[in-house]
Amino acid sequence: MSIWGKIGGAAAGMTFGGPLGALLGAVAGHYFFDKDGAEINHTHNKTAHPGGWANAKTSNWSRTQPEDSVIFTMGIIALGAKMAKADGVVTSDEVAAFKQVFKVPDAEAANVGKLYNVAKQDIAGYEAYAKQLADLFRNKRATLEDVIDGLFHIAKADGVIHPKEVEFLTNVAQIFGFSQDEFDRIVARHGSMNNGGVSGEGDPYKILGVTRKTDFSDIKKAYRKLVMENHPDKLMARGVPEEFIEIANEKLARINAAFDKIEKEKG
Repeated sequence: MSIWGKIGGAAAGMTFGGPLGALLGAVAGHYFFDKDGAEINHTHNKTAHPGGWANAKTSNWSRTQPEDSVIFTMGIIALGAKMAKADGVVTSDEVAAFKQVFKVPDAEAANVGKLYNVAKQDIAGYEAYAKQLADLFRNKRATLEDVIDGLFHIAKADGVIHPKEVEFLTNVAQIFGFSQDEFDRIVARHGSMNNGGVSGEGDPYKILGVTRKTDFSDIKKAYRKLVMENHPDKLMARGVPEEFIEIANEKLARINAAFDKIEKEKG
């Protein structure tokens, strides 16, 4: 089953609180996806969730990998929709990039578009979504970094990551608990800071989280650790849906390219 089918099942039965739970509740209140991606009219039964979404379970329950995949995807949808307005204009490139991130099939594009629009119009601020994701994945920092990578991919869909988008991403990273050095390493995979925005190629040393003074043997260790952490099997094990793997492959390619540049430089 695709991630969109899983979201449909979650909308019908998965319960958790906060703004992401409310967004999932809005999906359940109007429609959800069947296994073929078709829209099914569905009226959400509030009695199935005593106390409402705001009082439903949050981070204190044991989740399965498919449930983490749904939360991860809902987080990308919510934050991606909010970020798309950060530079003042929601472009078709940004919407298309969102669909590209998760390989949305043509048969499901209309439903996914509706879900994206629900998130875009939701009154909750992006900070609320980010704080809930930070809580839900508080023991999975790598997953939070995957969220930021997905948002960077959406942001650069029009060829440049604008200063307002950088500000948005910086704030999200801070809410997630990343230090400035950690965020700089993430930024470097997507380009270099330029007049407040991000474009071009990033510093290969920053990409690997090392410096030019780092011994090459330690650089190699850092590189191998990053490769291991970003293997597709590792990502799926921590809740990243299969539809996201192409972005992970792009991340891995940038890590490999950074190491190749350093290796050539070091001779």
